[in-house]
Amino acid sequence: METTREVKAVFSVSGWDEQPYAEADGVKLAKARYTKRYRGDLEGTSVTESLMVYRTDGSATFVELERFEGSVLGKSGSFVIHSDGEYRAGSADSRGHIIPGTGTGELRTLTGETPYRVGHAPEHPVVFRLAFG
Repeated sequence: METTREVKAVFSVSGWDEQPYAEADGVKLAKARYTKRYRGDLEGTSVTESLMVYRTDGSATFVELERFEGSVLGKSGSFVIHSDGEYRAGSADSRGHIIPGTGTGELRTLTGETPYRVGHAPEHPVVFRLAFG
């Protein structure tokens, strides 16, 4: 039986590269690639590819794939997170889950999810609910 644990970390974002690829009547589609550095119960880095649609009111909807490499509670490997969310009034609310079968090394059987809210601060707290299968 899997036991779910709360795993806490803080991440910072760097290397943001956003490129628009379509625009009509004030609605813009864009893609971005950026990196995160995690510290805490998760230690490591990730690369994220994001697709966004910006509405005329400045809000946006996004979907992302993020590949994390490092350690979780001292176990090393990598995994991929699928996230989706909304950006409004200076903050993004997102829901992410680890895609089964993407874990490597000691994280091969890792499953879980994470909701989070980020703004424009330099660091962002995040809590994962994870289980090692």
